[in-house]
Amino acid sequence: MLAGNRSIEWVPEHIKEGRFGEWLRNNVDWSVSRERYWGTPIPIWRCVDEPQHIVVAGSTADLAERVTDETRGLLDGLDLHRPYVDRVELRCGEPGCGGTMQRVTEVADAWYDSGAMPFAQWEYPVTVPGPHGEEVTLNSVDDLVASPLFPANYITEAVDQTRGWFYSLLALSTLITGKPSYESCLVLGLILDGKGEKMSKSKGNVVDPWTVMNEHGADALRWYLFTAAPAGDARRFSPDLVKETLRQFLLTLWNTYSFYVTYANIDGFDPDAHAEYWKDGRVGEPTLAAPPPNELDRWIVSELNGLVAKVADDLDALNPTGAGRRIQDFVNLLSNWYVRRSRRRFWKAENDDDKTWAYVTLYSCLHTLTKLTAPMTPFVADAMFGNLAPADAEDSVHLETYPDTDPALTDETLDRAVRLAMRIASLGRNARSKSGVKVRQPLARVLVSPLAGDEELLPIIESQVLDELNVKALEVAAPESFAEFTLKPNLPVLGPKLGASMGAARAAIAEADAAAVAAALRPGGYGGIEIGGFTFDPGDFLVEVEDKPGIATASDGPLLIGIDTTLTPDLEAEGTAREFVHRVQNMRKAAGFEIEDRIVTWVSPSPLRGEGRGEGETSALVDALAAQEAYVRQETLSDALHAAAPPSSVYAEEHEIDGATLTVGVARAERS
Repeated sequence: MLAGNRSIEWVPEHIKEGRFGEWLRNNVDWSVSRERYWGTPIPIWRCVDEPQHIVVAGSTADLAERVTDETRGLLDGLDLHRPYVDRVELRCGEPGCGGTMQRVTEVADAWYDSGAMPFAQWEYPVTVPGPHGEEVTLNSVDDLVASPLFPANYITEAVDQTRGWFYSLLALSTLITGKPSYESCLVLGLILDGKGEKMSKSKGNVVDPWTVMNEHGADALRWYLFTAAPAGDARRFSPDLVKETLRQFLLTLWNTYSFYVTYANIDGFDPDAHAEYWKDGRVGEPTLAAPPPNELDRWIVSELNGLVAKVADDLDALNPTGAGRRIQDFVNLLSNWYVRRSRRRFWKAENDDDKTWAYVTLYSCLHTLTKLTAPMTPFVADAMFGNLAPADAEDSVHLETYPDTDPALTDETLDRAVRLAMRIASLGRNARSKSGVKVRQPLARVLVSPLAGDEELLPIIESQVLDELNVKALEVAAPESFAEFTLKPNLPVLGPKLGASMGAARAAIAEADAAAVAAALRPGGYGGIEIGGFTFDPGDFLVEVEDKPGIATASDGPLLIGIDTTLTPDLEAEGTAREFVHRVQNMRKAAGFEIEDRIVTWVSPSPLRGEGRGEGETSALVDALAAQEAYVRQETLSDALHAAAPPSSVYAEEHEIDGATLTVGVARAERS
């Protein structure tokens, strides 16, 4: 058994020589019988006259050879449980003994049942499908051991089974075959209550799983258990965390799926009618026939192919937590970057090649996700698959094969670039928020001080960054050109290190070029920093960053960006138009319009409110909207934008924008 244990792949690895190895090295005798009524009867018959005479029956055929004439009729359809098997009597086979044998009263320990499972699960003789669909005939345990069905690829149970099922499986298999009955074992950590204590009925801290599943769904519970912590770690359980899992992952995935279904139905998009977009016509697979022409499509297809490969590696390594977290990260990228940035491609009326590629790309992502999530969220995955599956698909996602990948569609440089764009966009939004400038207000430029090696990525993502941050230009700039740096000693670190020299070191730091030191601390800079005769480590400093006038900065580690917040009249006019579009979009929803409805929009001045506001402000606002008419009409699906009071029959609201009050009306456009 010790040798067999060394051949098993244990996850976590420390179980092999730790908890399980110690148990094996200090092995104790194991009583295989129990004096109970319920259980598997031990197949031992003992002679009534000579108790030392015993027979171990290995099959019903063995019973038939020895059964007494009086009880032979019981073998027909015999139930091999008590009390039925106890009625079968055998003839004693010992020479010179003509006694009758009766079964001993004991039953097998339940762990013997579980340990015998690899062998006892087959009703020999039997023919079953093998791993690749081939027929495998099993006439005996020897046939099983020689077949591709033995040993099992992997088993899994909680850590307390190291002295239960894991042990009984290994012990019986070693006894029967000389080797383990499983190749790998995923050992699960215990689920604790919210206070970190083991759940126990006696303590009253057991969480009823049905309550959680009825409220949040079985898949939300499963996903939480898979992704909250590595499978081998004990984890605290909280229904609130299951609720958060539902919100953060499953609802995000479902909303992305609903977005696709909504627009695919509007446009009548049929994946099977576009089979030429996929390699070998395998509709919905991540293996497209060619890289998409659109950069955003190429990026998410690259991420998708990388995801499929990495999830396969994680699952092969018995790491469902890593696989689940990768999938969750991808769904976040798909929803919050790809779909959000592609919305206009689905909204536009014309069904051109770009729109088709958008549908093909999003469909591939969702179809592939149903297969990747199927082992962990089987119900949601199958529901989505049932609606997305191409014509030649299986009836269930659980009957499908794992998706293939195409390394030629993976672009690591593009993946890095888009993730950099996300970081810059996030920092830019933080800078805007800090300065009080709304996201809908266009600005002149964003200044970026990239990490070493990242500057070459900026041209790839420039258009995405400009659109995300609503700025006109992206410029690479040195940090000191748009931020002020202040250098201070990290006293808790430097004090114990320098002692009496701390005063001199503080004076040297005060005289140092803070911007130069900040640059040296960035990745790629040198480790030891010489100042005033002292050599400092990066952790010896505290660097504070302050905005220069007209600039709002934000940083993420060494990545620093600045937003130019200076507003010109033209920028203000654009901001007004974007704010107006936002108001009209909300009015569309309030009026009950469908997503695809074309509309007519009216806008006219209302009586102004507030001191010091005159007709000039309203007139300037209406003029700004007129100058941006093409943009407003495109974004709101307006066939016409009238600078006039809306008719009394249309839906209208009063809005205050930039200090002026307007009456805005919307109505469905008449269809020709």
